[in-house]
Amino acid sequence: MRLTKTLLSYGLAFVLLLSCIVISTEEPIPSAPSDKRTDSELSWIIQWKNEVDPVVYENSSILSQYSESNITVVRPKETIHEGDWLEYWRSSEQVEYIQPNHPYHIAQTPDDPLFANQHYLQLIHAEEAWEHAVGSDDMIIAVVDTGIDLTHPDLQDHLIEGTNLIQPGTPPQDDNGHGTSVAGVLAAVSDNDQGVSGLLWNAKIMPIKALESDGSGDEDKLGEGIRYAVDNGARIVVLSLGLNKPSEYMKNIVKYAEDKGVLLVAAAGNEGNAVKYPAAYPTVIGVGGISNDLQPHRRSNYGPELDIVAPWNVFTTTLGGGYGSKEGTSMAAPQVAAVSALIWSQYLELEPYQVRNLIRQSAQEIQQPGWDEKSGYGLLRADRALTIPYQEDMYEGNHDPVGAQAISINQQINGVLTDRQDWFYIDAPYDGTLYFSMEADQPGARVKLTHYTDPNRPGQNYDSIVTERAAVQVTKGRSYIMLQADQPVTYRLTTDFLIYRDPFEDNDRQYKAYVLPDRSHTIVGTFHQENDHDWFAMNIRHEGILQLTVSVDTARIDPVLLIQRQGEKEIIIDDNGDGETEVSDPIEVKPGMYYFRVSNIPAYSAPVTGEYTLTIDYSPQLADPNEPNNRSYQATSLTLGKEISGLIQSNDDVDWFQFKLTERSLVDLELSNVPEGVQMQMLLHDYSINLINQEAGGGDPLRMTEELEAGTYYIQLSADKAFTHQYYKLKVSNVGLTAGFRDISGHWAEEDIVKLTSRGVLEGIEPFRFAPDQPMTRAQSAAVVSRAFGLTGKNSAAVFHDLAQSHWAYEAINTASQYGLIEGYPDGSFQPERTISRMEMIALLARAQDLDEGLAFSDEAPYTDVDANYWGAPLLAKLKRENWVSGYADGSFRPNQRATRAEFVSFLAKLLK
Repeated sequence: MRLTKTLLSYGLAFVLLLSCIVISTEEPIPSAPSDKRTDSELSWIIQWKNEVDPVVYENSSILSQYSESNITVVRPKETIHEGDWLEYWRSSEQVEYIQPNHPYHIAQTPDDPLFANQHYLQLIHAEEAWEHAVGSDDMIIAVVDTGIDLTHPDLQDHLIEGTNLIQPGTPPQDDNGHGTSVAGVLAAVSDNDQGVSGLLWNAKIMPIKALESDGSGDEDKLGEGIRYAVDNGARIVVLSLGLNKPSEYMKNIVKYAEDKGVLLVAAAGNEGNAVKYPAAYPTVIGVGGISNDLQPHRRSNYGPELDIVAPWNVFTTTLGGGYGSKEGTSMAAPQVAAVSALIWSQYLELEPYQVRNLIRQSAQEIQQPGWDEKSGYGLLRADRALTIPYQEDMYEGNHDPVGAQAISINQQINGVLTDRQDWFYIDAPYDGTLYFSMEADQPGARVKLTHYTDPNRPGQNYDSIVTERAAVQVTKGRSYIMLQADQPVTYRLTTDFLIYRDPFEDNDRQYKAYVLPDRSHTIVGTFHQENDHDWFAMNIRHEGILQLTVSVDTARIDPVLLIQRQGEKEIIIDDNGDGETEVSDPIEVKPGMYYFRVSNIPAYSAPVTGEYTLTIDYSPQLADPNEPNNRSYQATSLTLGKEISGLIQSNDDVDWFQFKLTERSLVDLELSNVPEGVQMQMLLHDYSINLINQEAGGGDPLRMTEELEAGTYYIQLSADKAFTHQYYKLKVSNVGLTAGFRDISGHWAEEDIVKLTSRGVLEGIEPFRFAPDQPMTRAQSAAVVSRAFGLTGKNSAAVFHDLAQSHWAYEAINTASQYGLIEGYPDGSFQPERTISRMEMIALLARAQDLDEGLAFSDEAPYTDVDANYWGAPLLAKLKRENWVSGYADGSFRPNQRATRAEFVSFLAKLLK
């Protein structure tokens, strides 16, 4: 909530710095331990409503007690079942909440070569900023980290008393190096003729050691470190920790600091994934990193919670009095913290939310205008933060859809509504519910929110988001909101997103499991609610191999996979960490009901903005329905035209099939659906097992076409390796042949085609295919006429320039040309593959039979679509009168329509009678 300026003057600011560091070559840092702990290792934080319940001393081991905050850190005694113990305390009326005591650690980064200078100060224009402010001796900055090198010559003059939460009663001496590097970025002593310069020339640093030497620590130490800093006069608190999940405990700590008037700043993290907590809380400035080319670093975390970016690479103080290059968002965040301190030293009257706002509005845009998930509001600019006029509404000008400003799905922004409208747009990464809540400085103010999927269409109204949070259903992609008030209002708008409920819900219990058919699947699901566990069931009917894979698109999910056959022991797969894929070993399964569960790790119980993909790979071990058929005398009979399935169950397995033909037929054999990586062989035998043909291969179907006489035939199948998880498919089809063709039986021109093909006048266009309805070409026409009328020509040079001697119809075309039956085109070409029209067909064949003699022009129109002036009208009129040709039933002839091979044969056969 907003604090008065009186409170501000005594208030405390704290800056959370979430981060990663590069390992110095001078001081190697041990690898941070895994976040995973067994149940027996996990401790729990209990927040009491009032007094501590004495039962806790009976069934629990007390690890820490924080009386001021009414918190106890405990672990169930070894003799007590943790599940029962946890259920007891979760249901206790004296407990506000109980949660895992999450382990924190500094994310490590590779020790790559870095710039050994302070170029980053130029990128954020620090020198120009120092002309206006250099900090204040009243500014106390608490570094809650691994401690600080208390004797470092470039830091010791700025150090004040702190505390050690790891080893109480001892100095907070750094034994890792990370805290020392953070302190140097903030406030290494300037103008002392040695080392480096911090962004703050004047400041006091309070070292608070809350992390072990390996950079790890527990959540309670982190929280109490913040409390110590706030309660002991610090104005800025720097943290170097992060987690991929929200925490009720940390949320309360953050609120405690916020209620004291603090400013929260946290590094986003260095995994190239989702922004970590506490940076992801709406009131926290989430800081990412940029490379020297002013582009977001590829390893900098990003997302809707990101506010600002600062240089990724720095040169700073190191453990043992040295200096070195460091990198990561942990080095970017203290830059934002320091600039926030500079702002406060110059503008004492600003409240924390106003400092946040000034950091955002003074940023340098490096991506798209406004906010984006990769760079937030842009690059930190120390000079502009101290020189540009502060705007209470940095989005001013957004009074219509054209001027709408971008806001994210998880953020708090500030604005001012006068008598106009404020427009914003949101790019939702998924379908879901977007929550809007508002704080207004004016008591009793009413602000209406209208949501638009399209600003040109009517929207959905929500009357007052000051008094009641609005839950807006959004789809993936862009939508708009418009704010209106009944009076001038200064407001803080907070957004929060809840991902969609996946279509398999409600499946949070085993007995509610979503039932899947027994085959392979790819399923996309979500964790849309607290402790969301997604159960699936599959009734497996055949023995086979089962393998499950679950992948996620965010580091906020650390997936856990459970597999269980009904009545048997469960298998749990949780081998990897946040954002990583889990894969089961191949499992031999037998018929029965199998259950699968996908969940987040128990410590990550909150809803997650992200999706998981569950891939179920099930390969059934099938039975061959045709066995035994390993010998020709055991051959399985095939029904022509019907597909049959089979398996090769061993390397020496051979499958025999037989089929019978009652007439001479064209037979098609097709072997398909062969498993990947398998080579099969298909042999065709006659009744005496004499080989007729064979094909071999894999991948594409094997095909064979044969012209066979009536009788019995055998097919022999084999493979280079056995397979039992996928059926091959075999199909034998036959077509009766008429005159050796499969496509003329029943055709209207069948009789004429049989007659002329048997005399050798015509041939098919390919084996077993005559293609009666295919257009006739000029080359085909010349060849048929030459053969039909027994034309012989003299050898001569090519008549047409586009006709090579190698052309199959070369001699026939030359012969027909010599007889004057055909002509070329004016350009000297013949164009042999060009089709002929019905009129050209009639003219050619009539000329061959001298039916075109004695033609005379008349005004007779022989057909409805043939005018008397048409060049072929006299010939058509004569042939019609003599019953050589007839038109269509509608009285037309369609002379320019392409002539088919059947039409050509029919007219030719009539002429040859």
